[in-house]
Formats: sequence, C-alpha cells, structure tokens
Amino acid sequence: MDYKQLIIRGISYSQTQSGAYALLLEHEETHIKLPVVIGNFEAQSISLGLEKDIHPPRPLTHDLFTKFIVSANYELVSVIIYQIVDGVFFSNINFKNKANEEELILDARTSDAVAMAVRFDAPIFTTQQVLNEAGILLELEDVSKEEQPFSETVQSEDNLKAVSMEELQKLLDEAVKEEDFDTALEIQEEIKRRKKKID
Repeated sequence: MDYKQLIIRGISYSQTQSGAYALLLEHEETHIKLPVVIGNFEAQSISLGLEKDIHPPRPLTHDLFTKFIVSANYELVSVIIYQIVDGVFFSNINFKNKANEEELILDARTSDAVAMAVRFDAPIFTTQQVLNEAGILLELEDVSKEEQPFSETVQSEDNLKAVSMEELQKLLDEAVKEEDFDTALEIQEEIKRRKKKID
C-alpha cells in the first residue's frame, strides 16, 4: 500500500473537547493536516518525547515500554494510522526483532503510537483514504508560535523574559523535580530562545 508520511506540527488545546488536546500531523507534500484529539497525559508524553533533553525523575508509562522494547531486542520501525471510524483513528505499531528480523504488529491508540514513535524517532504514516476522510488544509504562518503545547502554564512567556538564565535553570530543575512538565517545557523553550540569541 502507498503510505503517506506525516510529521508532527504541534499540539494545542482542543477547540471541540474540553480538557483535551489536538495533535496536529501533516503530510509534507500536500500540506494536508490531520488533527487527532488526545488526552492530557498523552499530550504531555508526546511533548516530553520530542524534548529529548528533559527527563522526568521517574519513567512515564511510554518511557517504561520503550525500555522494555529495547531490552527485548526489538526496535520500533514505524507507526501506521490506517483507519478512521466515527472520528476515532486506528493505528498499528510495527516492531522488528534485531536478532532474527521477525516482525511484530500491535494495535494501539494513535496517541500512544505517536508517543512511542517520537521516542524511537520512527516515521508515522497514514493512508490516502484517511487523509481524504479526516484531512484538512490549513495555512499556518508560524506553527511554532500558534501550536505551542501547554501555553497556559504557571509561568507566562512575559514573566520568563524577566528572569535571569541562572534563575531559569533553577525553575526548570524545580519543575522537573515536581513533575510539573507543562511549566518545564515552557521554561525550556525560553532557555532555547536565549541560547539561540547568544549563538
């Protein structure tokens, strides 16, 4: 089957479901976006998987499963979003045994599948049919600003700009220690912005 590769464009608060988030995937060639409604925990886990330099003090469920996969000598090869029924996406996670090349396919919720894919830097694919049924064409001028995950945190962007780098690092360490990953991601973004200016 001719699968279409997707990239993650961002995570934002869902406009349709209270307390939920929208994971925005995009087909790079056509720029068709695939919005997937996910829960708070999954949104947090995907964001942490993308932010490679933030490590929670205790492993999250997806981190634990990642360690299990590696220990069992498997690798995550790809994620396939193969169907949508009544607004619900269905996905498979494709694994391969490193020793004997044996393949293993597991059914998974799309949010869990993506959370695992980002930890293995594995590609995410879908079918043309799914794109036709659920895809939308959005023109996003600056997704990095519009789709920032967890934008409503304790530390607003304006407040963080007034804090020194040393204090930012202390706040980051404290947020990670308290497992307040929403705030940690916001602080991490501010640190990155300042480091880019220095470079």
